[in-house]
Amino acid sequence: MADEIERIMVVPLRKTKQAPRTKRAARAVKEVREYVMRHMKAEEENVWIDASLNEKIWENGIRNPPHKVAIRAVKFDDGLVEVSLAPTEEKKVSAKAEPAAPAAVEAPAEEAPAAAEE
Repeated sequence: MADEIERIMVVPLRKTKQAPRTKRAARAVKEVREYVMRHMKAEEENVWIDASLNEKIWENGIRNPPHKVAIRAVKFDDGLVEVSLAPTEEKKVSAKAEPAAPAAVEAPAEEAPAAAEE
């Protein structure tokens, strides 16, 4: 377990646009595999692509894969590399997005009783 290597990478999938329209998603999967092989120094048969990453690549159909995808690659002691989608952090709503509530302006305490007496 001490030799596990984990990396978060962004894989550019620009070359998929060079492939024929009906083969682009399959080409994108091959590009992810080649990128991981190059950067994690693994053999092709030792790269395992998770179903969630495969679904992300294929979500827009065979003709329109994403231009880039963030992945998480973990290389185990035996040389197996597991590739999955990188965990995404939810974006926090900034204070600028929500308008601040104006402070309530209260009338001076002296004027209110005077108006009530009249």
